Amino acid sequence: VAQGERWEPRPTGGAMESELELLRELETRVNWLATLMIHNANNVRPKRDGLKVGGHQASSASLVTILTALYLRVLQPQDRVAVKPHAGPIFHALQYLMGRQNKENMKRFRALGGVQPYPSRTKDLPEVDLSTGSVGLGAAATTFCALTEQFLRRKGLPPRPWPGTSVTPGVPGRMIAVVGDAELDEGNVFESLRESWKLNVRNNWYIIDYNRQSLDKIMDEQSFRVIDRMFRMNGWDVITLKYGKQMQAAFERPGGKMLWQWINECDNARYSALTFRGGEAWREALLSNASKLNGDVAEFQRLIDSYDDDALSSLMQNLGGHCFETVLEAFEYASQSDRRTAFIAYTIKGYGLPMAGHRDNHGLFLTSEQIEGVRAKLGLAPGEEWKPFKGMRNEAAARAFVEAAPINSVPTRVHNPEKVPIPEDLAPSVGGSSKAVSTQFAFGAVLSELAKTDSLLADRILTAAPDVTSTTNLTPFVNRRGVFTAGRAERDDFRSNKGVKSMFNWAKSGDGQHIELGIAENNLLTLLAAAGLSAQLFGHWLFPIGTLYDPFVARALDSLLYACYSDSRFMLVGTPSGISLAPEGGAHQSIGTPLMGATTPNLTTYEPAFADEVKVVMRHGFERMQAPAAEGGGSMYLRLTTRQIQQPARDLQQDPALREAVLSGGYWHRAPGPATRSVIIFAGAVAPEAISAQAELGDDTALMQVTSYDQLAVGWTKQGESSHVSSLMARVPRDACLVTVLDGHPVALSWLGSVHGHRVKSLGVQEFGQTGDIPDLYRRYGIDAEAIVAACKSFAASQKSCAKQLPEPPVEAVPQLDHHVERQQQQSHSFV
Repeated sequence: VAQGERWEPRPTGGAMESELELLRELETRVNWLATLMIHNANNVRPKRDGLKVGGHQASSASLVTILTALYLRVLQPQDRVAVKPHAGPIFHALQYLMGRQNKENMKRFRALGGVQPYPSRTKDLPEVDLSTGSVGLGAAATTFCALTEQFLRRKGLPPRPWPGTSVTPGVPGRMIAVVGDAELDEGNVFESLRESWKLNVRNNWYIIDYNRQSLDKIMDEQSFRVIDRMFRMNGWDVITLKYGKQMQAAFERPGGKMLWQWINECDNARYSALTFRGGEAWREALLSNASKLNGDVAEFQRLIDSYDDDALSSLMQNLGGHCFETVLEAFEYASQSDRRTAFIAYTIKGYGLPMAGHRDNHGLFLTSEQIEGVRAKLGLAPGEEWKPFKGMRNEAAARAFVEAAPINSVPTRVHNPEKVPIPEDLAPSVGGSSKAVSTQFAFGAVLSELAKTDSLLADRILTAAPDVTSTTNLTPFVNRRGVFTAGRAERDDFRSNKGVKSMFNWAKSGDGQHIELGIAENNLLTLLAAAGLSAQLFGHWLFPIGTLYDPFVARALDSLLYACYSDSRFMLVGTPSGISLAPEGGAHQSIGTPLMGATTPNLTTYEPAFADEVKVVMRHGFERMQAPAAEGGGSMYLRLTTRQIQQPARDLQQDPALREAVLSGGYWHRAPGPATRSVIIFAGAVAPEAISAQAELGDDTALMQVTSYDQLAVGWTKQGESSHVSSLMARVPRDACLVTVLDGHPVALSWLGSVHGHRVKSLGVQEFGQTGDIPDLYRRYGIDAEAIVAACKSFAASQKSCAKQLPEPPVEAVPQLDHHVERQQQQSHSFV
């Protein structure tokens, strides 16, 4: 508990004992249902591929007490839980008990369409608050979910009534991470704890399943001390649950202090082994060490002899994490405030099962004979295995208790708020000028102009950056909208000094819309993941926008995948990108990020070249963030640059066909004709080089821009000949050759030749960058105008053989393109 305080557990009411009896019986039934589900998947269901199914039987059983207490007695509807990935079977058994999961799905555990191996928001039938699976990420997400609710409440946006009811949560939800002890080794967990202190996050719990076993081994001795310090140093209260009530009662008996000493001096490996061996082994081990303990050996022996083998085994497994009284007292105590609290709950891996305590139990599950023994012990006849309450001593009371669980008081906990209207033109002053600007500048200008408005969209934008706010051009927005703090308002101390001026305003208040993070990119993506779920979790749309240097998308890739797997909605801006950030050198120059974006589901990647495209794509992103997944909804990744480029003389806002082409992934600057011999296809910052090369080569060279290699590829694989890219490429003569170029890995565009069978020369960056200026580096890596021209000319000698091999497509195959091609041919000179 906080320094200087004592933990004095408070009683939880006079009716507690009857509740405890029901909870213990329900705990046994939950463990059985999880065990049965795993047994069915591994030993009953036919295997067509010979692979082991698995199921983490032991890892889930260690949390059966804690999860049963949470879901059947503690959790309110507004509380959200990230369940330890390996505890998924216990979670689903509880959902089945509560009528939120069905038998068919349980029988399809780890099969197509059935219960997922790890709780999934998008693939599981019950309402999963936060996906888990990549360990550490779901846990960290609880911290940023708590921060998101604080952000909304400070904006006067408390959670809406539950759908189908008029009931509104009266107090903020507790965001609860249930984690394994080994899971805390993940570095992103410590990074998020650090941020929880800096941002003054409230209502965040970590419940640590301290079973002292990881996948391969027994945990290091005294690990609990390191865990305790890790949380305390970041401003968390810590409550350690080591002893259950049976143990505590034994400690009060004659010889009890010696038992307490023996337990505390026993190493983890020995405790686990004795748990597996049972009461007789416990008795032998306890008494053989009696002479080394402080106290009366005779008293100690009488204490141990007062328990038979089964009772002694039960006593030694009565750790704090398996004692409902202890667990509920701790949860009730922590609920008296909104302080961040960690619970170190001692547990047994494989609790309640024959494999309990064995070091190798991670991948084990019960044999058919063991299953039959457990079934018979529960009094279940063959065919009654899946009946959730059958055979319980008081079936009616158990059903009533489950139905009365506070979390069951509402029909659903998933909100579906109305959409936020998006202005047709986000920033009228952006685009339409021939002035040379960068896409990063355009991004900041769009947000700056939005910040000046009183639109609902502007009010719902939440920006964040890992200490790169100023260098990714978020400053104009932040200066106008302010920095968010969950605590008291803070003025900008630097600007308040006389005689000192600064272009940045870092004053903080609850009205601020920017969250400044430390240099930890995983925290950025985890925050975007949490804030991007605000509509479903809290009933209000937010539009989270996160910026980071593009090469560090790789550093945050695990969290990005987690966010997209959860179908969170956000906008990620990687800027600056590529070797175009020339003076910074290879450590800050990205290569493979186009492929990272394009290969991530639920995320659409764009790499616009011009300011007006940035604005159009951002608007599309805001619309897409609110759309259902079935209608193409998802998140967006923008790959931008600080390179200033001359802008085309056009009004994209007044050209709906061209706007649609930009959003679909590409368009012609100079359309192909019958005489076209080569086609230059570019993306992003290399626009000036591609345009210059086409001008040098002349009329027999066409010029196409790709705004989204992602959109083109997805359309091609799903729609084939009716896709946008197929339509674009259909007019290119079959004997023409393609030269693709971008400031990134060439594979992002190299596939375009497969659309209609054209030969391709792909230019791009395949080696680490280095320091220089753009002319030197573009020349060094072969993406300058000279390299593009040379690639086009290298095909000239083989044009005739290419033409003989590939027949010309009929022009009438794509009549819908005629008007668009003609119009772009008329406009192409102004583009160049």
